[in-house]
Amino acid sequence: MAPGETALLPRNPWVMRRPLTVADYHRMGEAGILTRDDRVELIEGELIAMSPIGSEHSGTANTLTRLLIHAVGDRGVVAVQNPVQLDDRSEPQPDFAVLKPRQDDYRQATPRPADVLLIIEVADSSLAYDRAVKRALYARHGIPEFWIVNLAADEVEVCRAPGGDRYGTVSRIGRGGVLEPELLPGASIPVAALLG
Repeated sequence: MAPGETALLPRNPWVMRRPLTVADYHRMGEAGILTRDDRVELIEGELIAMSPIGSEHSGTANTLTRLLIHAVGDRGVVAVQNPVQLDDRSEPQPDFAVLKPRQDDYRQATPRPADVLLIIEVADSSLAYDRAVKRALYARHGIPEFWIVNLAADEVEVCRAPGGDRYGTVSRIGRGGVLEPELLPGASIPVAALLG
């Protein structure tokens, strides 16, 4: 696209689109159209490119993996960058999902919203997307708690009480605070330990 040009499709909402289903998305993977190297997720029937992961993001994810597994213990399954099927048209791959324990560790089926205790996104370049798109999407599907680890601001946004496309409460917890998932009392994570 030349400088100053804008994308044509968003300017022309009357153009017919064919949204993909989760089944279509999976068939694309099975057929080799999408591979593990394609960093995409299915959001409301469209393939969305995921932001590249830099060293600050990956280091924070490593720290959070260790802290979450220790804090949650056997009370939940810590899923790292694995899909959660929200409905027939959305299957995001959050950085973390803490799921209700299940005998098969979700080998038999992809987790659904009723299985989720907490979803976490680590945000650097993806902050605007996580706030505008992911937060509304997770709220709409009743995800009880959503955290955005805001690396630029050195804080974690904690979103609770989903209703419609919004969370009823959004609080920002800085370095001096402690995070505790509402559905996992006692599973505490100091923000300073998370942010390094």
